[in-house]
Amino acid sequence: MTSNCVPAGLLRRLAAFFYDLVVLVAVLFAATLVLLPLNGGEAFRPNHGLYSAYLVLVSFAFFGWFWTHGGQTLGMRAWKIRLCTTAGNPISWGQASIRFVCGLISFGLMGLGFLWIVFDSQGRSWHDLASGSRVVREN
Repeated sequence: MTSNCVPAGLLRRLAAFFYDLVVLVAVLFAATLVLLPLNGGEAFRPNHGLYSAYLVLVSFAFFGWFWTHGGQTLGMRAWKIRLCTTAGNPISWGQASIRFVCGLISFGLMGLGFLWIVFDSQGRSWHDLASGSRVVREN
């Protein structure tokens, strides 16, 4: 990956993100299925703190693994974009952690961190800036 790659635009990134959300929902269903026997086969209550933390951890593992192993989730692959460091290398698990947490904050603040892509000269979001990463288009 070279440093002169074209940044991925907001719409392409959002399309890949929503594609990934569909896959993530399936993963979270499977992760819940694994835990159901531990809860007597009963559904988890919405305010169950450990269960919520478990789902966040599974979500991080999902995104983190793809980001650190090739830089592409399934949605990113479909939309021909790749995550890398500012130098063009694969990101580390530390960077993935920062990216994930800051991505949640970006989303939680009405998507302002994602919208920043439009205003940044290099097309970076808040979570890109915080983690020293960027998302680029592939040829």
